[in-house]
Amino acid sequence: ERQVTTGNETRPVPSPFVVIATQNPIEQEGTYRLPEAQLDRFLMRTSLGYPDHDAEVDVLRSIADGVDPSGIQEVMSTDDVAKLVEVAGRVHLEDPIRSYIVRLAAETRTMPELRLGVSTRGCIALMKSSRALAASQGRIYVVPDDVKSVAHAVMEHRLLLTPEAELRGVRTDDLVEQVLERVDAPTTVRTA
Repeated sequence: ERQVTTGNETRPVPSPFVVIATQNPIEQEGTYRLPEAQLDRFLMRTSLGYPDHDAEVDVLRSIADGVDPSGIQEVMSTDDVAKLVEVAGRVHLEDPIRSYIVRLAAETRTMPELRLGVSTRGCIALMKSSRALAASQGRIYVVPDDVKSVAHAVMEHRLLLTPEAELRGVRTDDLVEQVLERVDAPTTVRTA
């Protein structure tokens, strides 16, 4: 959308513009779940888990000693990022793959455990993420395994469980896995 709104003020953002956010795995006092409409705007969600012992010691050391920002090295310019986005956007996507993405989303919308399934915005995220994965592997076309590889990261946070499913301990990662098992992937895809 290339803009951000705070209160009544809308401002354009530079390109590329990336938001990385942290989320508590459980509700705590003073923290609340994001509304579904906001969660849907995040391309992916991933869990990093806890750092290993040495990494956690390094975190404590850097907090105690302070971090010297002059030691931070740029690994990629904004122009480099823009070029990568352009390359991913040129990755070929056949209609059977598009249909597969839509069928995956549609399957989530009929699951009795869910109040909310994957939206059209989620389909777009699945397509873009699949293209980016294909490009990162040096391919100019998307295959079904690309979609499957990014499905959990793209879909899980978009699924809203019913209260009954939450009480039964249903997990969204299990539901995504069920969807991947139920929906047949295309068997032949033209490779550009």
